Amino acid sequence: MILLIDNYDSFTWNLYQYFCELGADVLVKRNDALTLADIDALKPQKIVISP
Repeated sequence: MILLIDNYDSFTWNLYQYFCELGADVLVKRNDALTLADIDALKPQKIVISP
């Protein structure tokens, strides 16, 4: 799973669509809606930070 951290930028959803088209499992979370403990619990394979 790819964790895509949304920094309140509309380009986040373009990235989301591109990753999904490539067959990735993507979870989008707002930057202020999760903690380091949350990220650790999710165990993402990759983390992408939006612009």
